[in-house]
Amino acid sequence: MGHAMDNGFWSKFIFWQTSQMTGDVGVFIADSALWAYQPKQGESAAIISQFLVQKNDWSQAFEALKSQFGHVRVQLVLSQQYYQLLQADKPNVEPSEVTQALLWSVKDMVSEPIANIHLDYFESSFIASSKVNVVVSSRHFLTQLASACDDCGLEIVGISIEELALSHVLANDNMAHMLVAHLPEKELLLLVVKAGEVLMQRRVRGFNQLDKATLEELKQGIADNLSLEIQRSMDYFESQLRQAPVGSISLLVEGASSSLASLVGVNFNQNVIAIAHDGIANLLAQLALQELTRGEG
Repeated sequence: MGHAMDNGFWSKFIFWQTSQMTGDVGVFIADSALWAYQPKQGESAAIISQFLVQKNDWSQAFEALKSQFGHVRVQLVLSQQYYQLLQADKPNVEPSEVTQALLWSVKDMVSEPIANIHLDYFESSFIASSKVNVVVSSRHFLTQLASACDDCGLEIVGISIEELALSHVLANDNMAHMLVAHLPEKELLLLVVKAGEVLMQRRVRGFNQLDKATLEELKQGIADNLSLEIQRSMDYFESQLRQAPVGSISLLVEGASSSLASLVGVNFNQNVIAIAHDGIANLLAQLALQELTRGEG
């Protein structure tokens, strides 16, 4: 996700602001909270903090983040309600005109008025496709985040999305790997990644309470329904995208994840593994820092 937002010509003149940056912090922008992660610094351990956002007051939350971490650079990852990820036909125009052309092709698929759309796109080098992945977010919302950071002297180095951040939990090799990820109360996300690139993603309804399911409920049908969705995604990946089968399946869920992995594992030849974590919002804040290097690569 390219273009970091312009910090504005005038900000260069605020010379009394300390520009002493004290490191990088990954931030996951959730429903009504920021989750922030700072890796181990010398002697001090890694820190994960949650800052609540009251009534959409992002300034207050970033101010609290700054009092804890100081003037840091932040890499943001937006949670799914703050953007739409769409597929659109790749416009047959000069590279510099792609964004503008995509605006017109997605305008009927999005809820935002076209004047308020910030658009970015990515595509895979492994799949010969006439489609690109288009990320659409609200310009108004991004401006809110940018000014909240600006006002308290935090520098935004990049803004990314769940699908791209989550790609870092899978092996980065020459095989495709599948991730089945679930944030509490949200739709299920199925993602296929190869060599760090997202080749396929889809969101599935009906699993919003997956993290609360008991072992009994998992056995009584949830694990089988989940296996069915995984199978559907694999079929699509192999037949429609003409790709070799995925090498492994990883589950990233809260709740009884290792039991779920063994129940699902029975249905597949691939290894099905549960990824260990201390809460998925925490993990997304950590993964934000790996997104930072994507931008610099």
